Amino acid sequence: MEIYASIRHHIIKRNIMHWIYLALAIIFEVSATLSIKQATFGNAYMWSIIIAVLYIISFSFVYYATKSIEIGTVYAIWAGMGTALIVILGWIIFKEDMNWYKIVGVLSIIFGVILLKLQASA
Repeated sequence: MEIYASIRHHIIKRNIMHWIYLALAIIFEVSATLSIKQATFGNAYMWSIIIAVLYIISFSFVYYATKSIEIGTVYAIWAGMGTALIVILGWIIFKEDMNWYKIVGVLSIIFGVILLKLQASA
């Protein structure tokens, strides 16, 4: 019984790490995308290097996430959450327009991500 509990704990811990890798991939992807906008305000050469490094880190975390989570689920959550966060942060940071179409679109993305997470947990 103790061996079973130990194995189960290891599997759960390993699976949680892959969700953490996915969260980190999203954070680095959003940072890279926000940096693209920032590059238009300053030293484009420096920002290009920063953007490349951030995307490499993001894709590395996507790779690690797919070791335990289905690639379709990883990619949909990564792209969906990245898109939703960029719309929200673009509105907050860069004062970009926000309208009902964007709000409904972002809510739809978030709802889809929740469904994918529930499916992956089942």
